Amino acid sequence: MNKDVAPHALKSAATPVGTHEGYMPGFGNDFETEALPGALPQGMNSPQKVNYGLYGEQLSGTAFTAPSHQNERTWCYRIRPSVKHTHRFEKIDLPYWKSAPHVDPDVVSLGQYRWDPVPHSEGKLTWLTGMRTMTTAGDVNTQVGMASHIYLVTDSMVDAYFYSADSELLVVPQEGRLRFATELGVIDIEPQEIAIIPRGLVYRVEVLEGPCRGFVCENYGQKFDLPGRGPIGANCMANRRDFKTPIAAFEDRDAPSTVTVKWAGQFHETKIGHSPLDVVAWHGNYAPCKYDLRTYCPVGAILFDHPDPSIFTVLTAPSGVEGTANIDFVLFRDRWMVAEDTFRPPWYHKNVMSELMGNIFGIYDAKPKGFVPGGMSLHNMMLPHGPDKNAFEGASNAELEAEKLENTMSFMFETRFPQHLTAFAAREAPLQDDYIDCWTDLEKKFDGTPGKK
Repeated sequence: MNKDVAPHALKSAATPVGTHEGYMPGFGNDFETEALPGALPQGMNSPQKVNYGLYGEQLSGTAFTAPSHQNERTWCYRIRPSVKHTHRFEKIDLPYWKSAPHVDPDVVSLGQYRWDPVPHSEGKLTWLTGMRTMTTAGDVNTQVGMASHIYLVTDSMVDAYFYSADSELLVVPQEGRLRFATELGVIDIEPQEIAIIPRGLVYRVEVLEGPCRGFVCENYGQKFDLPGRGPIGANCMANRRDFKTPIAAFEDRDAPSTVTVKWAGQFHETKIGHSPLDVVAWHGNYAPCKYDLRTYCPVGAILFDHPDPSIFTVLTAPSGVEGTANIDFVLFRDRWMVAEDTFRPPWYHKNVMSELMGNIFGIYDAKPKGFVPGGMSLHNMMLPHGPDKNAFEGASNAELEAEKLENTMSFMFETRFPQHLTAFAAREAPLQDDYIDCWTDLEKKFDGTPGKK
């Protein structure tokens, strides 16, 4: 051995699937993972025979001929093919879960609305029975638009499973901790995290710490993606590495089970004799993921003026109109306010988009009173809104110094479509009837004096 050459000193990574146990990092990556050694075929997708007697099956999230940068699919190697996970269907009713188009003729959606947190029920509620639709927009049958929901969950699904053929779900916890046991692995989420559950993916929801309450955006349209950063460049906002996709995990368990399917806005139930969470290995880019909102790096004005709220977009689901989203998911988290000679809270405006906001925790700067954690507000398309008198006066007369907004996290589901209130939102949810009055005492300050501010 040449004494001038150092011996091999490289060490392998201690966590070969990433720095978070049980998860692989990245958004839109092409992943591969196996729960048993050698279960994942190499070099081809559909071998004549798969190891362990598994079945190969493709789950397609886009059309076969979608452009390559949008094409999404995952190859699954499972104990039983999915045709064994459904049988004859029986239509069931989940009366509080609504789909667009759902326009109640007795409900007025034209207005500015705000709700206190929907209280927990005394009864037992699962992910399915605890879903409460607040608004719907677009049309689930033509795969455009969305619905917004509140979930109230006290109990785990037991030998019960669900998938939506209509939509992907963006889950935003506000209270409690949930586990999504999916075909492709396990995701645990808590407040200040989100999860994205793809269309067509089978899963079971378990309560890790309850009771649980949170928000759901049901996306009928194109999948959520990261927004283009434009001149911001390659970094900040939501970074791809901070999204976590689960490693493979499976159940080989025989037990009488129920699978519920949401299809074209209706719910159907089928009975099977085993767990459908039987994917032993998989590879592809169509998979669930979670994201920690505390890793979102906001950008903003560092000299003057208040930028459009689009600067805080975490995820966007595009529409057929360039630059006009089917849905934007926007985050308002703690951040520094430093703009000079500037009205710093959100300004008064009317918008072609319909804005539904939710408060995860803390105080939102434009409405210091009334918009409480767990609460929601809706400002529909082309309806004016903005700060109340106290927020306006405080921001207009403040001594402007560098100020950090702390202990705050709110979000917005924004869509190009009008959001129609459900009967639950209008009559059962704790609507703040006096919300519209928050602008009543705004004063006329104009007197025609030149140069007056």
